[in-house]
Amino acid sequence: MTRKAKFTERLTRVAVWGSAAIAFAALFYIIGFILIKGIPHLKPSLFAFTYNSDNVSLFPALVSTVITALLALIVAVPLGVGAAIYLVEYAKRGHKAVNVIRIMAETLAGIPSIIYGLFGLLFFVTYLHWGYSTLAGSITLAIMILPLVLRQTEESLLAVPDIWREGAFGLGAGKLRTVFRVVLPAATPGILAGVLLAIGRIVGETAALIYTSGTVAQIPGNPMQSSRTLSVHMYALSSEGLHMNEGYATAVILLILVVLLNAASAAAAKRITRTQKGE
Repeated sequence: MTRKAKFTERLTRVAVWGSAAIAFAALFYIIGFILIKGIPHLKPSLFAFTYNSDNVSLFPALVSTVITALLALIVAVPLGVGAAIYLVEYAKRGHKAVNVIRIMAETLAGIPSIIYGLFGLLFFVTYLHWGYSTLAGSITLAIMILPLVLRQTEESLLAVPDIWREGAFGLGAGKLRTVFRVVLPAATPGILAGVLLAIGRIVGETAALIYTSGTVAQIPGNPMQSSRTLSVHMYALSSEGLHMNEGYATAVILLILVVLLNAASAAAAKRITRTQKGE
């Protein structure tokens, strides 16, 4: 190896390690800042069942976040997974229509969330007369995360070797059985990763929900009632400027929620992988 090649290798190694160090430092700084600012202000009144100007409870927003996420996933995951199965397993590979769908999905994934919020406001809230409601916000979020679920599922299905499909066909399995008994289980860890990314986007979304779900700080009695998620709750507190400490405490709860979701998804993917291996 020449001196120039050695110098280039060392320079590349330093650049890689430096980039990793900067990224980890920024991550730990943000997490540490949130914990230091928020943990001292966590108190029982923040978890009161009802919200008022005295306790500034985040519990209704926490429940609304779970409800909104579940409704959005119930709509987006079956549609996204089903569309990906069709594109990979049934549609002709390399077909122009398939390529157009993929380009459209990638384009929709990059659209700012406020555009989805304005669409939800015009269509669900105004045209369909749903008003500011949890359902309008959930369906808007479902549309927003659908391209993400579709593309992640598609990539996971494409990663399954074709020899697995050929082996199943050779044993007499039909197309549908091969997809649901061989291909889909093998791609499940990747699909779960996509679902986790979708949940993260739902939990952290603010702009789209302000235009569709509203900012009412109460637990919705039904999907047609307005509500606010934790991220919207944080935005409302910070915009008012009167409860910044409670806003930091809410950020801590939101951070813990995201960590728990990540841990649960990783554990589920690991368990599915072990089950497939027969361990």
